[in-house]
Amino acid sequence: MTKPSDPSKPSDPSSTSSPGGASNPGPGGASSRSNRSKEALEFHSKGRPGKIQVVPTKPLTTQRDLSLAYSPGVAEPCMEIFKNPSDVYKYTARGNLVAVITDGTAVLGLGDIGPLASKPVMEGKGVLFKKFADIDVFDLEISSKSPDHFIETVAALEPTFGGINLEDIKAPECFYIEEELKKRMNIPVFHDDQHGTAIISGAGLVNAAAIQGKQLADLKIVVSGAGASAVACTRFYLSLGVRPEHVLMVDSRGVLNTRRKLAEDDPKREWVRDTPADTLAEALVGADMLLGLSRAGLVTAEMLVPMAPRPIIFVLANPDPEIDYPTAKATRPDAIVATGRSDYNNQVNNVLGFPFIFRGALDVRATQINEAMKVAAAHALAELARKDVPQVVNAAYGEEFRFGPEYIIPKPFDPRVLTWVAPAVAKAAMATGVAQVTVEIEAYRERLQGLLGGSTAVMRKFVRLAASAPRRLVFPEGDDSRILKAVSIIVDERIARPVLLGEAEKIRAKIKALDIDLAADSFDIVDPRSDTAAEGYATRLHRQRERKGVSAELARELMRERNHFGMMMVAEHRVDGIVTGLNFAYSDTVRPALQIIGLRPQVRKIAGMYLMLHKSGMLFFGDTTVNVNVDAATLADVAEMIADAAKSFDAVPRVALLSFSNFGSVRDPRSMMVAEAVELLRRRRPDLEVEGEMQANVAVDYNLQQHLFPSTRLTGPANVLIFPNLEAGNVAYKLMRELGGVPAVGPVLLGMNRPVTVLERDCTVDNIVHMAALTVVAAQQADGVTAAAGATLI
Repeated sequence: MTKPSDPSKPSDPSSTSSPGGASNPGPGGASSRSNRSKEALEFHSKGRPGKIQVVPTKPLTTQRDLSLAYSPGVAEPCMEIFKNPSDVYKYTARGNLVAVITDGTAVLGLGDIGPLASKPVMEGKGVLFKKFADIDVFDLEISSKSPDHFIETVAALEPTFGGINLEDIKAPECFYIEEELKKRMNIPVFHDDQHGTAIISGAGLVNAAAIQGKQLADLKIVVSGAGASAVACTRFYLSLGVRPEHVLMVDSRGVLNTRRKLAEDDPKREWVRDTPADTLAEALVGADMLLGLSRAGLVTAEMLVPMAPRPIIFVLANPDPEIDYPTAKATRPDAIVATGRSDYNNQVNNVLGFPFIFRGALDVRATQINEAMKVAAAHALAELARKDVPQVVNAAYGEEFRFGPEYIIPKPFDPRVLTWVAPAVAKAAMATGVAQVTVEIEAYRERLQGLLGGSTAVMRKFVRLAASAPRRLVFPEGDDSRILKAVSIIVDERIARPVLLGEAEKIRAKIKALDIDLAADSFDIVDPRSDTAAEGYATRLHRQRERKGVSAELARELMRERNHFGMMMVAEHRVDGIVTGLNFAYSDTVRPALQIIGLRPQVRKIAGMYLMLHKSGMLFFGDTTVNVNVDAATLADVAEMIADAAKSFDAVPRVALLSFSNFGSVRDPRSMMVAEAVELLRRRRPDLEVEGEMQANVAVDYNLQQHLFPSTRLTGPANVLIFPNLEAGNVAYKLMRELGGVPAVGPVLLGMNRPVTVLERDCTVDNIVHMAALTVVAAQQADGVTAAAGATLI
């Protein structure tokens, strides 16, 4: 390709950014947008500014560690790499390190905002690489107005990185930059704005054509837009089998036809066709497909009417499509419609591509990402969409997906995407000779399955499950700022109908002062001091507790206290669950729950469970918050409740009762008590995998467990860890959370007659939202709506 003749000239108005990976904002008023803006700014600024950090992978705690990590020990790997350059992959992080590089000239829908202002986007891209494919990223924002200077700068960085992801560079410069860098560099160079959208939409096209009964070679395609994404998509469709003479491209001045006067070096000349059509509307007459990568509102319903029967309509302008999804479907019910939006079916989302494509390319040390690898990725996604969708994905999105007009592309949170796309890319790299190492595909696929934990998808499942059948939740601390911020999200996600306890004027003033986006009709406020039900609640409490020292006057006094009042609302089925505890001692919250709501039938003890969202998978800790003095029967009860709760998270419980002893290695009353609990639980629940007493490292390291105890009754590493006392459980989860950086969700209070969630005082807004979702699902289970066999969260 020739170098752009005028690099300083603004890009064509038809150029747009790709649909990208972020959810697009839905409709809302100025207040909603203002609040979103505030939330976004707070998200990026709170704590450590930005979204990324560098974390050492080796211990650096002693002088010896330092001497190995740096001088003099670091000289040894340096000399090994000097003698054998490929050893850089053995001794450094290069093989898992990608540069996300931009000049800031075409940032999302913001345009040319410059390299500095583009940094939050580049950091965000890095987060997605890490989250979905465990790839490390350095974001590089280059101040350069010259494509050649940009090329020289990036090419000089080759020794540092295993791959280059070009991002948000305007057209036509982006074509020239990528082409030149691919010639000069011996590592993958990939412009996601071009190829990411092409690959994901290409996967959708393969499936859409099959559903509509059309051959790719026969499709007549109209492309609205002539920017980087539009050109790259069109070229990629040719690789999939579309014929070039069947493509009409339309820019902001009309159809690229032979009557247009284009400069000799204009890259659009490639798409000039001899056609009588001059406008987009004329081009669409009889067309099988519309690919939109231009701007919002450009396509009217009338333009879709004369398209061929069973059309394919991909309108991917960001953030709003050329024609909105409902209008397109209403106008052409026989059409398959895709957009870049997350709030409609068939979202073309680039996050389905770039993390997994780079994962496959890096793992075989590919020297480039060639066309065969891109085609392999598209076909892998298309094939995956045709498979039965696992329940964890359906639950995560709150609906049942089945291959057809409304589901032609997998969902971003489908954990199978990694194990389908990356192996397909790696295989294509090996087949085309650009891989420097080979892998056995099935073994590689198995290794990928353990690369990322499925915790995110599991938690999203509970948010979606809650939203599928929302319940009423009471929040006694209705004027707490964290509660109000969480309630805004809970309403936005449709998790629950919140009931806030407190003074109405004070709560509304707090909402206004915090600039929280909460519509007045989206929640309720109840003041226990003036509520008409308070007297009846006091009478019930007096009857329940009159032989426990609660007089009629004390009962009235307690019903003026928000925690007791909220518990009675649950007991009276006025609400379905309670979320409280931010400003109360844990015992002061649990005590009224036990007195007013009580235990579930056949339950002898309650227990506190924490979900530890470890990279290797979800772990269930207990008891972490309730039972101070335990015996063997209590430990068995706790283990049984937590094992049943684990089933709600799609986990097969493997229960380990922990001690400082391994199967009698230390004969001590404390370890013997744990061993007794194991035998009690085995007799009571032969259906459960239970082992112990055992040390924690043996419980979670299955290879060690099998080596030391070949007769182990567990079929894998333990995921339900039952601690011998409250101190051990409470200390363990807090150390993992604070020092190990393992996200913790909880505590989940098990054994209550109705859903009760007791928050910790340092609970974050996100954790409050998660706990609210779990509380709603517990209420659903209590009503027999969403419980798996044997699973319960109460």
